[in-house]
Amino acid sequence: MAEVTVMQKQEYQQYIKDNTPKTPWLKNLCFAYAVGGAICALGQGIYQLFERWGLSPADSSAAVAMTLILLGAVLTALRWYDKLAVYAGAGTLVPITGFANAVVSPAMEFKSEGHVTGLGAKLFTVVGPVLVFGLLAATIYGLVLVIL
Repeated sequence: MAEVTVMQKQEYQQYIKDNTPKTPWLKNLCFAYAVGGAICALGQGIYQLFERWGLSPADSSAAVAMTLILLGAVLTALRWYDKLAVYAGAGTLVPITGFANAVVSPAMEFKSEGHVTGLGAKLFTVVGPVLVFGLLAATIYGLVLVIL
């Protein structure tokens, strides 16, 4: 019978440390910053385009948000957004396009379960808690402002 060796906790920790690949965190940070900045620059360009077409600043802002959400949803449906997110990390999650990705991805994943139990039920699995806590925080903040 083969002899089984028991690895102590410190030995195991050292084994994990020695065999875990090193993360290129500086490269990842720079790429995330560049991609997130590019998405924001794209949004600014779209904003200026809408203003040039005669929209007011408020309407231009709303139109930019809708355009970036649509763009994020379409890129997610084409499976391009997830490929970009592999390299850009939080650079694709932070802008509003990340919100669209977070809504569309679960919907695409569970569409095979049907329109109601799959698509409808899973559409807000990721975004639902974010919306609930965001609305709760906004309500509390609003109440504090009214009281003060």
